[in-house]
Amino acid sequence: MSEPDKRRWLERISNFLLREPEDREQLIEQLHSAYDKNLLDADALSMIEGVLQVSEMQVRDVMIPRSQMDVIDITNAPEQFIPFVIETAHSRFPVIDEDKNHIIGILLAKDLLRYYAGEDFDVRDMLRPAVFIPESKRLNVLLKEFRSNRNHIAIVVDEYGGVAGMVTIEDVLEQIVGDIEDEYDFDETEDNIIKDAKGLFRVKALTEIADFNEALGTEFSDEEFSTIGGLVVNKFGHLPKRGEQIVLGNLNITVLRSDSRRLYSMLVEREQKEEEKDN
Repeated sequence: MSEPDKRRWLERISNFLLREPEDREQLIEQLHSAYDKNLLDADALSMIEGVLQVSEMQVRDVMIPRSQMDVIDITNAPEQFIPFVIETAHSRFPVIDEDKNHIIGILLAKDLLRYYAGEDFDVRDMLRPAVFIPESKRLNVLLKEFRSNRNHIAIVVDEYGGVAGMVTIEDVLEQIVGDIEDEYDFDETEDNIIKDAKGLFRVKALTEIADFNEALGTEFSDEEFSTIGGLVVNKFGHLPKRGEQIVLGNLNITVLRSDSRRLYSMLVEREQKEEEKDN
């Protein structure tokens, strides 16, 4: 083989081995190949896939629905809503006015320290401007805006201008790195089942079905699934998103925490019997 022929042959081999992916599927295939060759670990592969996924997702895919938002009513005095702030343990709260559907700003929980310090306190003076975005905004674009504006929360509006929900920077980042927990998260507590003041149950998905049955008075079988999360995901038929709801027996279940990889926690409400409603 002549020298020019050898060079052309080597070039063809190199191009074949180092060819650039032509579409997303080929890119993911190469990433998985790199993982199989120990060039990437599982966490790195998962994060890269998360980044690719974020570029294709819209705000409506991860937002907290309006019905699930924890908001503060501007007409209430601080002593009325502060217990709610402590119970939910969020760092930021949308604030509504008399209209109930009109968000006038964002209250940072840390600003309530001024109230405890005995300073003149007017909630309206403490409010930060609310940022409004459409449901169709791409997550990668939103993340860039969050970073450039140093904002952590945005109110999502529908095509008619009504409030559809809200989204935080944590919601976006969780699509890349998985679930983000902080010291106040229910998922970080030792108890798998917690009953709140309203009689609702916060339940971790990893709760054993036997323990769930004992706490809720149910009789679900654990022959096919060992955890309540496995049973719920099977009932949905897919990995549910936050805010999705389903009825399981006499229970109304709302997903509290979930990402693209797993279900973490749920809010469970028992349906009242007719005699209980009458009482």
